[in-house]
Amino acid sequence: MTRWYFLAVGVMALDQATKWIALGHLERGMSMDVLPFLSWTLTCNTGAAFSMFQGYSWVFAVAAVAVSAFLIFEIWRLRSGWLEGASYGLVLAGALGNLTDRLIHECVVDFIHVHYGWFNFPVFNVADSAITVGAAGWIGLLAVDMLRRRAGRSQSE
Repeated sequence: MTRWYFLAVGVMALDQATKWIALGHLERGMSMDVLPFLSWTLTCNTGAAFSMFQGYSWVFAVAAVAVSAFLIFEIWRLRSGWLEGASYGLVLAGALGNLTDRLIHECVVDFIHVHYGWFNFPVFNVADSAITVGAAGWIGLLAVDMLRRRAGRSQSE
């Protein structure tokens, strides 16, 4: 159980460290090319994912506190299942990382920009990546559980 808390703390620390590096070396709105498809571009997001709902930072801060409290409880309750624990830990890390930004900077610090030709993905950060990977793992678990239940019903008929 505690390893998932350590995962969350470690990923959150990585998230905060990379944001402080970005804040120290980049100017807002300026891009530094790293690879043909990757740039460091500092932005300040007051909305949700992909800059939706700009100006409602306080709503997302309250939601992050609620989600974090729920995940802390779920990890504590968890008895097995490494994928579930890792998924919860990653989402917890991302929620707390972005909450920390909202409390300190009044916005979420984003700096990773993936683009190529006409493709231009919204700027994101390590916390966003952790939330995405954790949510994908959790959705995968739900899908496997659903398939198992269907298989169990088919065999009992």
